[in-house]
Amino acid sequence: MERSTIDRLKALFGSSLIGPDELRPLAERIGEGADFDIPELNYPMELLERCAADYLLVMGLPRIGSRAMTIRTLRDQFGVDPDQGEPCFYNQDWYLHEDFIDRPLEARWYLVRREVVESSRAVMPEQLMASQMTFPSAVLCAYTFFAYYCQTGRYLWYHDFVWCEDTDHNGDRIYVGKYHDVDGVNKNGFSVHRHLALRSCYAAVDTL
Repeated sequence: MERSTIDRLKALFGSSLIGPDELRPLAERIGEGADFDIPELNYPMELLERCAADYLLVMGLPRIGSRAMTIRTLRDQFGVDPDQGEPCFYNQDWYLHEDFIDRPLEARWYLVRREVVESSRAVMPEQLMASQMTFPSAVLCAYTFFAYYCQTGRYLWYHDFVWCEDTDHNGDRIYVGKYHDVDGVNKNGFSVHRHLALRSCYAAVDTL
């Protein structure tokens, strides 16, 4: 991609661009060089102009240096203990044997909404998908979250969870985000959860 195109994207998106220059702090944090192969722009400029006010434009990379860009790589690097340093992941290990944790990013550009859609709050994901909403992958959310923080010092989705396209081995949908617990009960950390669907193994006993 020509430098003039990158400069045009910088002017259009400002701090909402996560391009090759903006990815350098993330590369330095994980101990890798910042010599990136820049994918060709896969969105028409007209669409980017319409989306610049509400979306981040993110350059996705399968690898940075020798490191695959997966949730496992990011978790290994940023850790799970806010007392040791932030940002970090929320300390949980249920997903360490799930396939989606090792799913790499694709070499392409992504448009990712900065704020959750207000009308989507407390709506089941099946209803949202039926309305033609497209969910991001969990790795794209994690990569965007940490890259954005390394560049700007600001948190995305600080109090909100974000539905993802991934599911676990049972078919339960993954959701991520909500770095800070507004009630102050849980420690800070980028969360990775699954929404448990009702199955026959969920039942009840009564008491007399």
